[in-house]
Amino acid sequence: MRCTTSRRRAWLQGLAVLVGLFVAGILPLTAEGTGMTEQQQLTALSFFPGADRLSDFTGKPPAATVYRQGKAVGYLFHSKDVAPFPAYSGKPVDVLIGIDLQGKIIGAKVLEQHEPILLVGIPVQKLYDFVAQYVGKHVLDEVGIGSGKGDVDTISGATVTSAVVNRTIMHAARRIAVARGIINARQAHQVPMARVRKDLFYPATWPQLLKQKGAIGHLLITTGDVHRAFLNTPAATPQPDDPSAPFADIDFAYLNAPVIGRNLLGDEQYRWLMSKLGPGDHAIAVLGNGYSFKGSGYVRGGIFDRIHVIQNGQQILFHDFNYERLADLYIKGVPAFREKAIFIIRKASQFNPGLPWQLELLVRRQTGPLKSVFRAFQASYRLPADYLEKPVAMKEAPLWVTLWQGQQVGIIVLTAGLAFLFVILAFQDWLVRRPKLFNRIRVAYLIYTLVFIGWIALGQLSVVNVFAFIHSITHQFRWQTFLIDPMVFIIWSFVAVTLLLFGRGIYCGWLCPFGAFQELISKLARRLHVPQFNFPLMVHERLWAVKYIILLALFGISLQSVNLAERYAEVEPFKTAISLHFQRQWPFVIYAVVLLIASVFNTKFYCKYLCPLGAALAVVGRNRIFEWLRRRKECGHPCQVCAVECEVQAIRETGEINYNECHYCLDCQKTYWNEYKCPPLVMRRKRKERHAKKIGRKEKDGEKRVELPAGSIEVDVPGNGSR
Repeated sequence: MRCTTSRRRAWLQGLAVLVGLFVAGILPLTAEGTGMTEQQQLTALSFFPGADRLSDFTGKPPAATVYRQGKAVGYLFHSKDVAPFPAYSGKPVDVLIGIDLQGKIIGAKVLEQHEPILLVGIPVQKLYDFVAQYVGKHVLDEVGIGSGKGDVDTISGATVTSAVVNRTIMHAARRIAVARGIINARQAHQVPMARVRKDLFYPATWPQLLKQKGAIGHLLITTGDVHRAFLNTPAATPQPDDPSAPFADIDFAYLNAPVIGRNLLGDEQYRWLMSKLGPGDHAIAVLGNGYSFKGSGYVRGGIFDRIHVIQNGQQILFHDFNYERLADLYIKGVPAFREKAIFIIRKASQFNPGLPWQLELLVRRQTGPLKSVFRAFQASYRLPADYLEKPVAMKEAPLWVTLWQGQQVGIIVLTAGLAFLFVILAFQDWLVRRPKLFNRIRVAYLIYTLVFIGWIALGQLSVVNVFAFIHSITHQFRWQTFLIDPMVFIIWSFVAVTLLLFGRGIYCGWLCPFGAFQELISKLARRLHVPQFNFPLMVHERLWAVKYIILLALFGISLQSVNLAERYAEVEPFKTAISLHFQRQWPFVIYAVVLLIASVFNTKFYCKYLCPLGAALAVVGRNRIFEWLRRRKECGHPCQVCAVECEVQAIRETGEINYNECHYCLDCQKTYWNEYKCPPLVMRRKRKERHAKKIGRKEKDGEKRVELPAGSIEVDVPGNGSR
């Protein structure tokens, strides 16, 4: 037996040596300092067919040179070593990228990511497919997120992650290309901000400006162009009779340059426009015939959804507050235009007049009541160099600044909604005395929370955010990690303030989209007279503890691994019902739907008994400053009206409000001021009414007098006191 065992061991050792030699033979890849696993080396070689060697990762920034038969054919690098932009999780997404000696991206593969929405929501394959779109693009390509020319399709439901990965890949590729001499810094758009020469002016006619290359831009779209763009889509139409007929004919120009602006607008109108521009603001004129570049979106929502400016991959949108009406043009020889407008590009966009930019027109065709197909058409523009001063240095804006700039409309709507909620809280005593008005405001705000904060802005908070915050404090705190999602950051900031002032109830009762979803369902069920079931108080108070147990379990897991805690945080149905709009595997959908159905019979069942986020907010909100919910000495002794009517059962039988469980719906405050419902007020009102009736009877009796004939004499009648 020993001999057999020894022979088997020797045979296995020999086989291992042969396998090692075989692998070494077919993989003549130097391993010195590559810092890569064998699988990653295979991936690297798949980027460069025929490559046989990698150098060390050296240089600044570090990259490995790839060789084929002793000749360099490209470079390989980790994005986290070159452009470590923190993503939504607070950690960078590491992408292995390969570029050839011409600056073309020939390979890209995700090696590491910690995005919560990809770990427990959207399949990670979506990220792999997103990154694969960059293969074939050049480092100088202006790649943006959207549907325009040169753009890539974003990951639906993970816009922030898409924007970060986009910037990570392109920024890292450009840095390596510049460092290795493939392109120069100016080509990589790492150029300083240009300034327009204000001293340069000479009179010019429209034909003369057209002859100056770069003074007037032109976008001509024919009916044939539009027909070809919509082929193989649901919006395809038959071949037009005249494919060369103009569909949209647009001229556009940069107005800050006096040679262009003063000649087009005239001296007086040009001075007026310049006075409206702040430092760093820019104005462009757009003149069009045919298809309207204004559209009608700005009338309904203040957004010009058809016309955009694109520079360095950044899409600049226009709103009604960036629009000025252009009535007349004073330059000689100008043709007639059906539409004329001035659009202002604000300083926050960091528009550089010295770099090329594109005017983009979106053409829309509706294919159904709520469905449309869009196609983008672009024309380039570059201001003549003679119109520019020597540029000054410009710093690249941080990623979070770019993301905030791209969501200005959403930020305004969210900030206005939160300001309105603060007004509601400040004047709550006045509002609850008018229950009909308050009820309408309450329902409208719940709809706003569900639709805008939840489904549109994707502002649903999660206990994962709490763990991420704790983890960042204990490790390396960076504000950029939290600023990267403006909607979530603004909501968390507001929640932090209200936690300090009022406790956990403001978020759970007013700002949680899933909580609003449940409450709206419950209100509808009550209106339809669906029977309600509440647990007995003893059972109810013990079920409260479940969410705290869940919180402790998740917190314990997060100490070991935040990523693992994010997976177990699927106890929250938020991603399914809110972030992903129920577009998930059926077990997740069934779980979320069951919880919503439970709220038909038991108001906010999930919030009361299972929500770890509510438990976390309750722990933090225990040290609130104010207690604005009014109570009377009779509450609980003997009055039980509010305790019975509280839908979340947050009022004890003794009359005290349990602020750890209160959702601040203010129903008890409506009762507090209702003299027909609150027993102490009812008794007080009835006493006043009895007193008023008593006084009224006395006054009525005092007015009764015996009327005697004229000339009669009153005499006292002995015995009865009458006269």
